[in-house]
Amino acid sequence: MVTDMRVVFESRNRRACADRALVLESLKIPYSVVDDAASSALIVPVEFSARASEELRLYDLENPPRLRRPAPTFVYQDPLSGVIGYAIVICIIAWLAGESSFGQDWYAAGRVDGVLVRAGEWWRTVTALTLHSSVGHLIGNLVFGTLFGLFAGRLLGSGAAWLAIVSTAALGNTLNTLLLESTHRSIGASTAVFAALGLVAGFVWRGKLMAQDRWPYRVGPIVGGLALLMYTGTGDENTDTGAHLMGFICGFAGGMLLTLFGDRMRSGRVQLVAAGLAVLVVVCAWSAAFLA
Repeated sequence: MVTDMRVVFESRNRRACADRALVLESLKIPYSVVDDAASSALIVPVEFSARASEELRLYDLENPPRLRRPAPTFVYQDPLSGVIGYAIVICIIAWLAGESSFGQDWYAAGRVDGVLVRAGEWWRTVTALTLHSSVGHLIGNLVFGTLFGLFAGRLLGSGAAWLAIVSTAALGNTLNTLLLESTHRSIGASTAVFAALGLVAGFVWRGKLMAQDRWPYRVGPIVGGLALLMYTGTGDENTDTGAHLMGFICGFAGGMLLTLFGDRMRSGRVQLVAAGLAVLVVVCAWSAAFLA
């Protein structure tokens, strides 16, 4: 004799069907799972259908579905002017330094020097970002600076991004100098490059631009940033790994802080002022270096 069966639950998600099957099994209600190409269904004998439906209703009330939070909508900005400005600035200063323009030793005046920074020559934490030891060093920072600068500029806008990059990179140089021996010396835009990477990771993570229920998506920006730092920020004995790490950490903190400003950074006036301030910081730092 064939028992009359009734469908008490149906879903395209087989896991949801399996979870409810466990509910019926715990209540000793006989059931079967029927699958087809599109969905799964729970069926029970007709005499158990009323009780099974009620128990599954109560289960659904006690276990509401978790809704996936949509990622916040975000308007990306034009980053090109920022990276073009970055390339122009470091190329011009590389040429001026190589020619010892204005009768100055740019490297002696602008490099990070632990003793002198601790003595109050703060400008070195900025000027060192614009100096390079060789053409290869310059090209490497041009490539990675442009890449990470594009990402930061798209999120923050060119002006805000480069003001934040210069500020957090200078702070990274300061912290690195204070943590190392007083004889520490360094030059290069790589601290700024990794500050840009940190800015992107911190802004994306704190702004929840990859908001998901699953933890890999929530921590993805941090893991991705650290992976890039480890892959591109370490090297031979001449690589200032500490400066890269401090740049990334300061950039990450700066990126989180900038999420508080939200829509204000989309203003063209704000971007213009921020860009002017970024250039002014560099100009003032070099002016201080030559006047010291």
